[in-house]
Amino acid sequence: MRPLDWAVLAASLVVIVLYGLWRARDTGSVNKYLLAGKTMPWYAMALSIMATQASAITFISTTGQSYIDGMRFVQFYFGLPLAMVVISATAVPIFHRANVYTAYEYLERRFDAKTRALVSFIFLIQRGLAVGVALYAPAIVLTVILGWPDRATTLVMGVLVVLYTTLGGIKAVTWTDVQQMLIMMFGLVASLATVIWLLPRDIGFMDAVTLAGAAGKLNPVVLSFDWNDRYNLWSGLFGGMFLALAYFGCDQSQVQRYLTGKSIAQSRLSLLFNAVAKVPMQFFILFIGAMVFVFYTFEKPPLLFERVQQGRIEQTPAYAPLAERFDASFEKRRQAARDLIAARRDGSGDQTRFAEDYRRAQTELEEARRAGFRLVEANGGQPGFNDTNYIFITFVTRYLPVGLVGLVMAAVFAAAMSTISAEINSLATVTVIDIYRRHIRKQAPDRHYLRAARLATVFWGAYAIATAEYGSRLGALIEAVNILGSYFYGGLLGVFALAFFFKQVRGNGAFLGVLAGEAAIFAVARFTGVSFLWYNVVGCVVVVLTALAVTALENRHRPA
Repeated sequence: MRPLDWAVLAASLVVIVLYGLWRARDTGSVNKYLLAGKTMPWYAMALSIMATQASAITFISTTGQSYIDGMRFVQFYFGLPLAMVVISATAVPIFHRANVYTAYEYLERRFDAKTRALVSFIFLIQRGLAVGVALYAPAIVLTVILGWPDRATTLVMGVLVVLYTTLGGIKAVTWTDVQQMLIMMFGLVASLATVIWLLPRDIGFMDAVTLAGAAGKLNPVVLSFDWNDRYNLWSGLFGGMFLALAYFGCDQSQVQRYLTGKSIAQSRLSLLFNAVAKVPMQFFILFIGAMVFVFYTFEKPPLLFERVQQGRIEQTPAYAPLAERFDASFEKRRQAARDLIAARRDGSGDQTRFAEDYRRAQTELEEARRAGFRLVEANGGQPGFNDTNYIFITFVTRYLPVGLVGLVMAAVFAAAMSTISAEINSLATVTVIDIYRRHIRKQAPDRHYLRAARLATVFWGAYAIATAEYGSRLGALIEAVNILGSYFYGGLLGVFALAFFFKQVRGNGAFLGVLAGEAAIFAVARFTGVSFLWYNVVGCVVVVLTALAVTALENRHRPA
């Protein structure tokens, strides 16, 4: 990056932090620190919810996912709008009227203390594992730009986020999220405009769309049903809806956003805004990845986008013939692309033949890249190596104009900060409210719990820094973080479905149901090839059925 890029990045980060702290004045009580005194307007909550989910993983990995696998990942979000409507009608009024700090606090009122403790513990495990992955994402950025060690990057980012989250609480988190979301949108628009502008002058926008489609990158809807296929219409509508219900209705990092609302109506508006805006936003991000693919159809990409591993395999004897094979495949693909565009413009009947040549050359190029992956593994690299997370960042740092690189980097860092701050804030809230205040120190002044919340925030920030390095082992981060959540969300969703809709179920049924649901999820993951989105459905259904069975047995043995 050049001096102007660094200036844009630094100014953006400083303004975000200072603005959040300024808006978060007067957080001298637990209620204000954890719930912002329930004063937040709908638009701040809406942008905070969107920013929290649109992490740096979204920028870095989703675009790379589209480059590799096309736009079918957007189906993951098809169930989200319906989920938002359901949550607005059920969870929002229930949680607001219960006047709780956490979603799990409500479970004790509905069931018993052991159910609350179990679900709180599951949340801490799940979100605790995810926060390190979210922090690792910006480490990829500086590794590409400067060659900094991952640990140095995570330390800098972690300390910065812990600073304003600890001092300002949920109010600082929410208002910084608003600024971060705006920067993200500017960065996305700038990225798409730039990649289209950088295409060869004789390649128009519709030409680029044609090439992306011919390569199978414009595949936002897959109608075929397959349990083992991660992304199709059916897994997105049903599995995605269950995942969204769990994430926005049961995960404290999201529930806490709309618990800060001025009213039930304001909280509902924040969720409904996301119901309308989320799918188009993800489509837009994935389309950027498809256009980056087209750009690299004419501009030769590196064999590996991960710079360190590329340098390592270049020193091996096997690299030279592999590079020649890769270069030949690239030239063949580029020529086939031009032939296809010329045939499309002429309206000739050779379009089909040129499209097949184009796809064949693309397959050869991908096979050469996979050979490069195997070469990395054979020379001490991690098993299952891939470079999906490095594709978009490599494009940004090499080809965007001066100033825009800094803007996109600021967008990536803003996305990372929004997610990390939300997660450590929610982890601290559950730790203090559901564990510490409930089981360890039941009676203490408000100031004591405020101090405990700040200390818990520091603890979880330090934990995120310590565990971030494991993100390098997880492949495509956007998939890793959602697979991780799906191991736990089905159980969470099931117990809240019991709380809201099955009034006959009591504490023992809910407790055993959650245990059975989690066991079922891990069994399906271990012994079948079923796609991870279906874990959410399986877990929820098993929780409900188990709880109903336990309740029936209890009623049968209850004295008349």
